[in-house]
Amino acid sequence: MVLKAFFPTCCASADSGLLVGRWVPEQSSAVVLAVVHFPFIPIQVKELLAQVQQASRVGVAVLGTWCHRRQESEESLGHFLEGLGAIFSHEPWLQLCRERGSKFWSCKATHRQVPASLGAPGQDQVMLIFYDQRKVLLSQLHPPAALPDHQAGDATASAGGLAAVFDTVARSEVLFRSDQFDEGPVRLSHWQSEGVEASILVELAKQASGPICLLLACLLSLISAASTSRVFKLWPLSFIWSKLSTCEQLRHRLGQLTLIFSTQKAENPAQLMRKANMLVSVFLDVALGLALLSWLHGKDRIGQLADALVPVADHVAEELQHLLQWLMGAPAGLKMNRALDQVLGRFFLYHIHLWISYIHLMSPFIERILWHLGLSACLGLTVALSILSDIIALLTFHIYCFYVYGARLYCMKICGLSSLWRLFRGKKWNVLRQRVDSCSYDLDQLFIGTLLFTILVFLLPTTALYYLVFTLLRLLVVTVQGLIHLLVDLVNSLPLYSLGLRLCRPYRLAAGVKFRVLEHEAGRPLRLLMQINPLPYSRVVHTYRLPSCGCHPKHSWGSLCRKLFFGELIYPWRQRGDKQD
Repeated sequence: MVLKAFFPTCCASADSGLLVGRWVPEQSSAVVLAVVHFPFIPIQVKELLAQVQQASRVGVAVLGTWCHRRQESEESLGHFLEGLGAIFSHEPWLQLCRERGSKFWSCKATHRQVPASLGAPGQDQVMLIFYDQRKVLLSQLHPPAALPDHQAGDATASAGGLAAVFDTVARSEVLFRSDQFDEGPVRLSHWQSEGVEASILVELAKQASGPICLLLACLLSLISAASTSRVFKLWPLSFIWSKLSTCEQLRHRLGQLTLIFSTQKAENPAQLMRKANMLVSVFLDVALGLALLSWLHGKDRIGQLADALVPVADHVAEELQHLLQWLMGAPAGLKMNRALDQVLGRFFLYHIHLWISYIHLMSPFIERILWHLGLSACLGLTVALSILSDIIALLTFHIYCFYVYGARLYCMKICGLSSLWRLFRGKKWNVLRQRVDSCSYDLDQLFIGTLLFTILVFLLPTTALYYLVFTLLRLLVVTVQGLIHLLVDLVNSLPLYSLGLRLCRPYRLAAGVKFRVLEHEAGRPLRLLMQINPLPYSRVVHTYRLPSCGCHPKHSWGSLCRKLFFGELIYPWRQRGDKQD
């Protein structure tokens, strides 16, 4: 049988001693965590291992001996190390030795407790695998991606063996807290034996984070309680609170801040990574918002925007008037119903006149309104973009009204034509059973249905032309708002902290490992070097992507074309009964 021994590279030059680690019987592998050096008292070593096992819940034990022959006088040390197997009994007993002045190693795994019929104690072949203890400790092994069926079993087995190695090193962190400067009875060699890795700034931040998080959590709970009060549940306020993009974004950010500054400790690395991603996302959002705020208040750009807003609104209204006048004539040489054309054109022109009057009435207050709205950029770039989306919706409200009027008229005529078409075929729609049934009609019903069908058919081109024009204008506005929402979702959901880890410290996000052959000679143990394969950027984004606010509807191309053809309204917000396509 071939045994796998995972040996830390930091212990390759350590003095002789005992190998401390964990034996994984399912994988027939031994994970070496540290080397205990001389002099030591066996009872003290056992007490240390019992404390580590109680704190980490890992079956840490003495796996064997480590012999590093540096001088001629240490040749007799091997005989002494072989006798330690009687004190620290473990099956199998590993014996690793590095030859003096050579790169060759010798590895043996002996079984002392064997049946008497088998004779002398048996030996197994050992495959030595070196690993970077620090990188394995700090890394997080991710499950493999979806593989074909014929590869799924092998991938699961290999992933389980690697997970045992990574889990053993991660849970044995308490063993690495002692270094050579400690005055303890047992001297160890591991990745932190030269000194515990720490930072004064990080420790101070940890001490100060507790009271700060508690204070901010109380403040956020008060804000959340105020936002859920009965005042905001009244009809006008509840409708505005649920439809405006700004309110949805503020609610989304409030939930993220509540999770970030929660005093509850993260249960697993995934939750910790999610909190870190949210914190970096909020910091970047606020930084970009402050940059936008400084740009807006510099060189009186808010005054320039206010001065340009009214002329732009007048120009848009003037272009709409020209468009309606073109539709009231003979657009593209089409023969329209003149009476209906004049009624619809004058109706829409009157709405444009009301809109122009409203804009000019609000013009003295536009600069002050923009100045106060610009201050909201300190809450983040996403809040400023959400306010911009709501401003666009308010400034194009007349276009939305034109679209609703045209869509309702077009939908009524389409429904009427479909009902009259069923009448000609002797069918009717059964409302109770939600199906089409046969029905017999008399001569008067057929005559009136024919007249109505003829009237609706001849009026349909005029209504369809107005519906087509205003639908295209509405889709243009929806496209602009969709690009703004896409940018907001990108800032909200992009896992910036995980991407930063993947860029600066790729070993922190491990997708698997690869092995490089160090020595493969006859009569010598196979020596491999385990290297961490980083997670691809696409999987980093897919795994750690944050949820977005989701205040705008998401339609597939099929459902969008169906709604446009039948005249169904495309709302700028998500309806309660909408299904996700």
